[in-house]
Amino acid sequence: MLAVVKKASLLLVAIVTGAAAITTGAQTPTQRPGVRPVTIPISIFTKQELRDGQTEEYVQANRLIVKEDNDEQEILSIRSVSDSPMSIAIVIQDDLTNNFNLQLKDIAQFIRDLPRGTRVMVAYARSGSIQVRQKFSDDREAAAASLRIVTANASSGPRSPYSSIEEVTSRFEAMPAGRRAILLFSDGLDTTGGLNLASISQSFDLDQAILKSQRRSIAVYSFYSPTAVTERGSSLFSLGAQGALQKLSDETGGRAFFSGSQAPVSFLPYFKDLNLSLNRQFALTYLSTHMKKGYHKVSVTSTNPEVKIEHPRGYYHR
Repeated sequence: MLAVVKKASLLLVAIVTGAAAITTGAQTPTQRPGVRPVTIPISIFTKQELRDGQTEEYVQANRLIVKEDNDEQEILSIRSVSDSPMSIAIVIQDDLTNNFNLQLKDIAQFIRDLPRGTRVMVAYARSGSIQVRQKFSDDREAAAASLRIVTANASSGPRSPYSSIEEVTSRFEAMPAGRRAILLFSDGLDTTGGLNLASISQSFDLDQAILKSQRRSIAVYSFYSPTAVTERGSSLFSLGAQGALQKLSDETGGRAFFSGSQAPVSFLPYFKDLNLSLNRQFALTYLSTHMKKGYHKVSVTSTNPEVKIEHPRGYYHR
């Protein structure tokens, strides 16, 4: 972990140039009329890092540009958060096929290997409700031990893997603000609107899951694993369900992991990529000039074309 922190610190030096000067003066930036501070999590990589899965010692991010609702905003600060404890909810869809149970050992080891101080919750989702096996705790061993096999029984009637996200996000209310993530193991198939591609990729529960996660600054990392329905059904439904998982992760600043419509042989390569994302996280604070309540679109780019930045696509101001 120490080496990763050093790499993150080097990156931080490269991108805060010019931001520090903003905080000087008689009037602090947040006291200016007509502006308000906004902080979002961002992850910064080079495209080469993403291809190779290996972090580099130094990344020249050049100047970062933040736009909100297409208007460029003023950056106040960019802080490394690699030393900040993280709150992670492990959410497992309970009707995944038995192949998922072969991955439990690797998931348990991933939990044990999380940095000291990480708060972990483990829950199983079924029919819109969750069974909490482990409340948020920094006891990673207890969290790993709380994992159980999935029942693998197909749900009767329409169901949505996203309807339980609202309850999961509410559990973060008691957690300190900062680094928050949900790791969702699911097939992503919402059948509440019928078995058609439009309703699968544009479901109400999916949109609500995105909204609730954005409101609480929770990045959702989704891991595709099939149920009996997606394993035996049309491949088009599997692709549509994966697209829904992709949308959930993209809109909340996370990442979707899947490879084809079959159960992954191992989650270990995904966990390697996930660790790369988590170790390259920063907290970016900027001044928003949009005072109206509601949803605001956000984009963060770099003047270096070789740099890729992951971040929430927007947030709700209340």
